[in-house]
Amino acid sequence: MEEAAPSSTTSIAINVKFGGKTIPISISSESIIKDLKSLLLSSTNVLPRGQKLIFKGKVLEDHNTLGASGLTNGSKLMLVASQGLHQGEGPVLKKAQVVPKLRRDSHSGLSNDANKVPVKNRVERWKVTGVVALSVCNLEAIPDEVWACGSSARVLDCNNNSIQTLPSAIAHLTGLEKLFINANCLSDESISWEGLTALKHLTVLSLNHNNLTSLPSALGSLTALRELHVSNNKLVGLPNEIGKLTHLEVLRVNNNRMSTVSEFIGNCHSLVEVDFSSNFLSELPETFSGFNNLKALYLSNNAMKSLPYKLFKTCLQLSTLDLHNTEITIDILRQFEGWNDFDERRRNKHQKQLDFRVGVSRDFDEGADKN
Repeated sequence: MEEAAPSSTTSIAINVKFGGKTIPISISSESIIKDLKSLLLSSTNVLPRGQKLIFKGKVLEDHNTLGASGLTNGSKLMLVASQGLHQGEGPVLKKAQVVPKLRRDSHSGLSNDANKVPVKNRVERWKVTGVVALSVCNLEAIPDEVWACGSSARVLDCNNNSIQTLPSAIAHLTGLEKLFINANCLSDESISWEGLTALKHLTVLSLNHNNLTSLPSALGSLTALRELHVSNNKLVGLPNEIGKLTHLEVLRVNNNRMSTVSEFIGNCHSLVEVDFSSNFLSELPETFSGFNNLKALYLSNNAMKSLPYKLFKTCLQLSTLDLHNTEITIDILRQFEGWNDFDERRRNKHQKQLDFRVGVSRDFDEGADKN
């Protein structure tokens, strides 16, 4: 008897219409619809359970194969996203945008800081106050005179400009404690981390709304950091060296593209607030349970299915937990040891707000489905 020839897997090219654009996908005809949805996650930022795929007027079922669903080479589908089940602030990932620049209006009398004060007087003022205020100044680069402030500068605020580089000269500001450079045009290669790590007194680093895709291992050298803000970028993860930031209290990495979190984050034992909302996370490392000071944890708009098993048992100060638009239900939470104590802390925290609201259920309502 002749042996049957092994079946070959046929790859087909299909097109998915979504958000005014067409997304080409190459996939095996033997794959199931759920696999197709997973592939669409990276290009649409819509969580798989929030995707509805329509072909010839029919909604495709997750468990069916593409072949069984009638899809062939060249088939065209439509993707409809459920409200709220997407990563980020919109169903389609958008590049970080700078807040619109102020337009000069000769009739309004408005002028920005860069032009209002002569450079000499401006530098002297910066040295006296310790605050270098350059937000919304239509800057494409940090002015050279900033570096003349040396150890006098404690705060550098360059928010809402078009700055493209953070040069090594930042190291001249040896007394800098807070650096705000949100909503600019920074990329991975345009930041001099060698210069940044020379800032031994830096406690706040804010790089929100830029074009960062990764953070280097050098981040671990900023051991004085108490707050790290890198939301609304394109980060796919955090370096293992995040664990060296043992004084870190606030970590905000919301609205990025993280699918995993380094287990070394467990060494950040000073964390009080963590915001991982609007990413691609399905779980957190068990080391997350070691945060004795953690009070607030934000995980909404992720693919979360469960939590570290000892979270409620060991994080005895946790009172805020946001799980909106995740797959974690109230029944899952009730299985965790320490859940009742957490629920009591949560209720006590919100008691005053609840007293002023009429007809509000006292049941857990921070994102966990009740069914």
